[in-house]
Amino acid sequence: MLPPGKVPPELLEKLFRYLGREDGRVLLGPGRGIDFGAVDFGERVLVASTDPITGAVEDIGFYALHINANDVAVSGARPRWFLVTLLLPGNTDDELPERIMADIDAEAKKLGIAIIGGHTEVTPGLDRPIVIGTMLGEVEREKLVRPDGAKPGDAIVMTKWAGLEGTSIIARERRKELSTVFGEDFVDRAASLIEYISVVPEAMVAADFGVNAMHDPTEGGIANGLHEMADSARLGFRVYPRKIPVREETRAICEYYGLNPFALVGSGSLLIAVNRDRAKALVEVLLSKGINAAIIGEFLAEKKRVAVVNGGEQPFPRPKTDELWKIFEE
Repeated sequence: MLPPGKVPPELLEKLFRYLGREDGRVLLGPGRGIDFGAVDFGERVLVASTDPITGAVEDIGFYALHINANDVAVSGARPRWFLVTLLLPGNTDDELPERIMADIDAEAKKLGIAIIGGHTEVTPGLDRPIVIGTMLGEVEREKLVRPDGAKPGDAIVMTKWAGLEGTSIIARERRKELSTVFGEDFVDRAASLIEYISVVPEAMVAADFGVNAMHDPTEGGIANGLHEMADSARLGFRVYPRKIPVREETRAICEYYGLNPFALVGSGSLLIAVNRDRAKALVEVLLSKGINAAIIGEFLAEKKRVAVVNGGEQPFPRPKTDELWKIFEE
């Protein structure tokens, strides 16, 4: 039986055999570690991505808009058009779908995105709403940033902090319990981390700077994101866990529930592959824009994927499932 969350990479590889007819205008199709598809429109490229929100209830519309916008932005494209499908549980009243769409509308206006279609239905068997989004964007052809563009020796730059989305979701879903343990001010700070979830600003900065690849880690957090990025480029990596930024709120919540912050759903952070000799300059540019950033490792030609701990290398495994599911399984 498959675990909750993304299907294992080995199964995903099998699914890539079923891609319909060949089309020469497809510049980038499905693959491991690839967040978007790209279609040739001459001087410009249409970029498309789709993602569901299944683990959150509160602010689900907010998450749906930004998660999908992030997947388009990592291509260097500006997100422009959004389609949304609402699947609602059987006990839904009129207020829920309107609240979800109002949230999507508000966030779309902030990023300059038009909502152009979708579908809404009450779906038997659901115990919570599911929102599935499809985002479209466009970019000049020569400025497209491919997800498989990382090169051996590239530095890995990470923006913001690990586990931002997961921290915010847990704080909202377990507010009463966490308030008793840590206090209401702490929970308010943890819940407010949702405000950092968009990577569109830093992706546009990185694209203008000139980088080799970008990836926004979602399910499985920073750990899975590193593996997905290496999968796409067919590389290994070396990471320095002590250099991975983690906020105090995330660290405390993860210690309380026994979670690994590196494997906690990580939307809001961006992983960037950039030439080693330009990495410090990129970090400085991001910091000058008010975006936290750090160099956390490098990509390797050899296929090993390791962490440096106490001066030695040890395996850095791919998470089998996101740490957030442990909260919901309880």
